[in-house]
Parts: sequence; C-alpha cells; structure tokens
Amino acid sequence: MCSFKTPPLLRWTSVNDAVMGGVSESLMQRSEAGTGVFAGHLSLEHNGGFASVRTSLPHNDYQGCTGIRLRVRGDGHRYSFRIRTDLLFDGVVYRQDFDTIAGRWLDIDLPFGGFTPSFRGRPVPDAPPIDPSRIYQVGLLISNRQEGPFSLEVESIVAYRP
Repeated sequence: MCSFKTPPLLRWTSVNDAVMGGVSESLMQRSEAGTGVFAGHLSLEHNGGFASVRTSLPHNDYQGCTGIRLRVRGDGHRYSFRIRTDLLFDGVVYRQDFDTIAGRWLDIDLPFGGFTPSFRGRPVPDAPPIDPSRIYQVGLLISNRQEGPFSLEVESIVAYRP
C-alpha cells in the first residue's frame, strides 16, 4: 500500500488546524533510512489542536483484506490512522486510534471493523462500513490536546489478509 523505500513514492499533503484558524504544523518527510516521518508541532492556540497528513493511493481495491498493518516508531503520543473512500478534500473519514511507545518499533494491526466514521471530528453513525474495494486516501492525524512537538516514524503501511 505504502512504502517509503521503493517507487512509487507517494506525495503526502499536510492538512492542519490552520483550516479553522489554528497554528499547528506538520509534514511527512522521507528519512535517510527510507522511512516516512510525520512530525511537527501541535498547538492549542486560536482553538487549534490537530495536525495531519494524507496521500492518495495508486491502487484502491483491497477486497479480501481485513485491515491495515502499520510498522511505526513513535514518541509515546496517540495517533489516528485515517481512511477515505473517495477523493474529496472534505467528507466522511474512517478513523482508528493507536498508541505508541517512545523510541520503540511497533507492528499495529487495525482491522477494518474497528474503524469508526466521522466528519470533522464528530461521529457519523449512519455511514456505511468501510468498503475495502474503495480505499482512495490514507492519512495520519494527531489531536486530543497533545500540545507540543511530535514525531511518528513509519516504516510501512500495508493491507493485510486473514
């Protein structure tokens, strides 16, 4: 689904709380070791409080897969992995939170059934479940009033089968 070592290297876009007046900052950059690093500074100023990155996928059909597996090294913060089943900038997003342990590599399985639909941070209880044959965008987000610097190193993002 997403590698930082072999082509195609995906283009990641930052979407931070500046869209609502905040001043948080984030980037996804490729490290010299061939990993992705989602890093920045989360600020609560001006009613801010989130930073995120996302990318569009070249392959969208993950039918037969049961979830997403991340290999990450974090900083002890809680992050959210996000899936969009369309190419829109705004709309319903499916999210699942995960915790990190500072300085330690973790393999994290996020089953599709564990994702919850939301729109601008609010639950969307009548949204259909994720359709694995329509995964167009994936992303990472940090929020939940975790003010200060953050860094999440990502070795891989893959769809897994049972």
